Amino acid sequence: MTRLTEMAAACGCAAKLSPQMLEAVLPRLRLVPDPHLLVGFEGADDAAVYQLSPELALVQTVDFFTPIVDEPEDFGAIAAANALSDIYAMGARPLLALSVVGFPPDQPPELLRRILQGGLEVLGEAGCALGGGHSVRDEALKFGYSVTGLVHPARVLRNAGARAGDRLYLTKPLGTGVVTTALKRGQAAPAAVAAAVASMRRLNRAASEAALAAGAHAATDVTGFGLLGHAREMARASGVHLRLRAAAMPLLPGARLHALSAQSQGLHNNQAFAAASVDFAPAVPDDLRALLFDPQTSGGLLLSLPPGARLELADAVEVGAVEPARPGPCLSVE
Repeated sequence: MTRLTEMAAACGCAAKLSPQMLEAVLPRLRLVPDPHLLVGFEGADDAAVYQLSPELALVQTVDFFTPIVDEPEDFGAIAAANALSDIYAMGARPLLALSVVGFPPDQPPELLRRILQGGLEVLGEAGCALGGGHSVRDEALKFGYSVTGLVHPARVLRNAGARAGDRLYLTKPLGTGVVTTALKRGQAAPAAVAAAVASMRRLNRAASEAALAAGAHAATDVTGFGLLGHAREMARASGVHLRLRAAAMPLLPGARLHALSAQSQGLHNNQAFAAASVDFAPAVPDDLRALLFDPQTSGGLLLSLPPGARLELADAVEVGAVEPARPGPCLSVE
C-alpha cells in the first residue's frame, strides 16, 4: 500500500486557505442577524455557539485535511482529536460527530475502514457518538469531522477576554508541522514521529476542564495558523498585548532539528501574515521563530488565566503574560 504521506505529497494539495484570503473575504459577507448566535466567525473563534435556552447552547465545528502520518489508524485518530479540539477550546462537551471523507477510487476499502476505525477509537474516548457522514470520490485523500457539542451559555470560553495581568499557558508542545513535513520527506526519526503522533492523538478534554476550573478568561486551540497566528487573534479580540517567552515553549523531540529544513508552505503563509504583528527580541534564534509560526495539527490550548489561578494540568507550561494594549505590534516574543 502506498504510504499515506506519499499520497498527500503526490496530490500537492490541501493546505489551509491563507489567513490573508480569509480576512479579505469574511468581513465582506452580508450576514443575516440571529440573536441566538452567540459566537460566529467574526472574532475568529474556534467554533460557533448557538443558544437553545437560557441554560443550553450548541457548539459546532468542522475540520478535515490530507494525511500527515502514514498509519491509517493514526490518521483517523488525529483527525478526530483535531476536530474535537475546537469543541474543547470553547469549554464545551462533544456530543455528536459526522465524518467528512474524500477518498480516491483506486484505493482499497480496507484503507478507508482503518482510517474510520482510528477515528472511532478517539471519538469513543471522548464520549462522542458518530452519527454518519458524507463521502465523495476525490483524487486527494481527505478526512475529518463535523462535531456538535453542548455548553452552558455562561461557561463559553472564547479567544476574547484576556486581561492585562493574566498569565499565558500552553498545554501541548509545538512542532507537529515541521516533524510531519520531515516525515513526508523521509527525514524524521521514528522516535520524533511517535512523539508527534502521541501528542496529536491526545484529547484536549483535560485541558478544557482544567481551564474552566481555573476560571480562564480566554482560550483558543493552536492549529493551522500556528501559535503566533492564534495568539494574534486572541490579542486583537481581547484588545491587549501578549508577551511570549520563546525559551519557555514546550517543543516536541526533533522540532528544533527540523525547524529550518522542513518548513511547510503553511508555515511560510503564517509568517507572511502574522510577522507584522510580532516584535521579536534580537536574541530569539531563527529556529524558535520558525516554530512559533509552524502550523499545528491537534495542538494544545493557549489559555489566559487570572493572576493567582491554579491550573491543575501537569502538561501545561507558562509561556507568557498579558499586558495592556500599546501602539504597534500586538505580540512580542523575547
